[in-house]
Amino acid sequence: MISPMNNFEVRAVIALASIIFLLIFAAPMLHRIINLGNICGFGVSLIILLYCIFYNRISLFVRHISENKTGKAIVIAVNVVIIITLITAFLITFFIVKAANDKPESKNTTLIILGCKVKDGQPSQMLKRRLDTAYDYLIENPDVKVIVSGGKGTDEIISEAQCMHDYLTKKGISENRIIIESASTSTRENLEFSKKLIAEYELPQNITIVTDGYHQLRAEMIAKNYGYKSISNLSAPTALWLLPTYYVRELFGVTHQFITGG
Repeated sequence: MISPMNNFEVRAVIALASIIFLLIFAAPMLHRIINLGNICGFGVSLIILLYCIFYNRISLFVRHISENKTGKAIVIAVNVVIIITLITAFLITFFIVKAANDKPESKNTTLIILGCKVKDGQPSQMLKRRLDTAYDYLIENPDVKVIVSGGKGTDEIISEAQCMHDYLTKKGISENRIIIESASTSTRENLEFSKKLIAEYELPQNITIVTDGYHQLRAEMIAKNYGYKSISNLSAPTALWLLPTYYVRELFGVTHQFITGG
């Protein structure tokens, strides 16, 4: 069987795509957004690009080491790992998309907005999109209350929860509908501490998590670990230039959450 990679035009197209993804994953780094998502994405894109450029030499090397049993076993193992990785990524992507579109069916719910970066006392663009998404829902459902959840980072002058409270009240949401949870430092703590507030304030046990779409699946998995029974999701849009970075990071996050439960 002749491999499609033997075709120069095919390799050229894949190489061009790799360069585009290199730039996409590098862009957030210029804004000091560096995480496992863009590091891994950049690395994989670079490997694919080098594979296309040095395809003939690599093919010759693979044929050479495949002449003995150990080398052949290594080549097979590498291919198996690649196939398993691709299948796993496809399955996780399916459930990420599903969770992102799992909108609330009942108005008897408690919104929980997960915290995000605050800059100079103002919500970052990502946090602002979450707040605007929650605001629209709160306006449409005036009886629903909301927990704003997020502590104060070392580089933040106020807590994320306080910032969210201020933003929503300035837009006209009554303070009586907003409950502040300002001690959490992670998604896990967002949901753990919010559950205590739901019990304390006797709020509806059905929750609706407000966060970015790519993050909904992992947030939902964590919520289930803390005993939430009915979980819906309200997804905020993510800037397209940031989506690949956070999506790849989430692949690792969901895998870790599934394996360890923590």
